[in-house]
Amino acid sequence: MTTITSHDNAQLKELRKLTQRRRERERAGRFVAEGEDLLAAADAAGWEPLQRFCAAGSGLAGTEVIPELLSRASGIASGTRAVAVYAERWADTPLGPVCVYLHGVGDPGNVGTILRGASAFGAGSVVLGPRTADPYSPKAVRASMGAVFEIPLVRVTDEALDRLPGTTVALVADRGAPLAQAGLTGPVTLLIGSERDGLPVGLVAAADAVARIPIANHSLNAAMAATVALYELSRMPR
Repeated sequence: MTTITSHDNAQLKELRKLTQRRRERERAGRFVAEGEDLLAAADAAGWEPLQRFCAAGSGLAGTEVIPELLSRASGIASGTRAVAVYAERWADTPLGPVCVYLHGVGDPGNVGTILRGASAFGAGSVVLGPRTADPYSPKAVRASMGAVFEIPLVRVTDEALDRLPGTTVALVADRGAPLAQAGLTGPVTLLIGSERDGLPVGLVAAADAVARIPIANHSLNAAMAATVALYELSRMPR
């Protein structure tokens, strides 16, 4: 098998573009997952890679690449031994009984962590609203710990709530009843806002309910708040 030995190899150039540029990922409809654990999670979920690369001499499956070149093409750049390219998947319709809607969550690490929590607590889908980070960016994919391959993702470009399943619940820091006491028994869509500004005023006003997570001081970031809320919802009858 031929080993890639040149930084100028066309496949590595494409890999670097997908790793570094959201616009390139969106244009190609492809993304990169890095590391043996993530690739194993993709395999377990039935995702077939479009391309698979491995460090030369690692004994792993894929096109062999000199290790330092693979690290330079990787978003991790820390000696990863396996990288694969996958086609992005977007669902058309948000699914319940629990759905998570993200609005303006700009940190890809938070987005990936929310995907992980959504998968762990049985959410049906995650909806990516305006100004939300790319769930298929390398940082989000790593933070998801494989959940990006498990949870259906829906992409929307507006704030319309009528397409979201069940009761829409705006999670805010300082208003509404504690989520655990909100009496939610049917399908629910949890609305999560940006780390700095929270949800837009209009979106909160349009939601069916407003709830909060009681905390002793300060605040929770978007990923922590979403994870706690998903845990609370998982304990309620659907």
